[in-house]
Amino acid sequence: MILIRDLKKSFIKDGQEIEVIKGFNLEISRGESLAMLGVSGAGKSTFIHILGTLDHPTSGTILFDGINVFDWPETKIADFRNKKIGFVFQFHHLLPEFTALENTMMPGLISGMQKQEASDRAGTLLEEVGLSHRIRHKPGELSGGEQQRVAVARALMMEPEIVLADEPTGNLDSETGRKVYEAMLGLNQSRNITLVVVTHNRTLAKHMSRRLELEDGKIVHSE
Repeated sequence: MILIRDLKKSFIKDGQEIEVIKGFNLEISRGESLAMLGVSGAGKSTFIHILGTLDHPTSGTILFDGINVFDWPETKIADFRNKKIGFVFQFHHLLPEFTALENTMMPGLISGMQKQEASDRAGTLLEEVGLSHRIRHKPGELSGGEQQRVAVARALMMEPEIVLADEPTGNLDSETGRKVYEAMLGLNQSRNITLVVVTHNRTLAKHMSRRLELEDGKIVHSE
């Protein structure tokens, strides 16, 4: 369970305070798939960065299973983020010199996982996203949708409880985007991973268990 209360985030620009998030109150259940919709500048990406502990709120609280991780020192927050949260961004950020399997393995290897264990786990994840036949291919040999599915597999390498995706289909055509969504939702259901997706794609958002509409830093609609 993620419990968010009176969450606010402001930035200072040219000596002026710009309030980007204006008092979010939200509960996200374990295993839920949540779509966050809204125009550019509504606060979606800022919220995702705070939820992923990449940034701190100005005020308010986010409790992960009753714990406010922002009370912890940065090293402990970073350890929590590496173990509990996976990220999928609009740009997949794959390393071009490595294969799909090696790119997926990377978080495990960085954390000290044995190479064979990392390879086995990465291979299973790539199979789950429909890429078992492409594991030896490098990013330049993969389509945009295949590259993004590798990024999804990589996000799950450390078996996180939460996956946060910021416009994961923003650079893909509608059919390819649908396949990426299906891969994420399949993993959400099979592994009971909490999935939060920022998107402009209302058609794909309908497949999520809940949808929130953001406007000017506030939640204005929920269904």
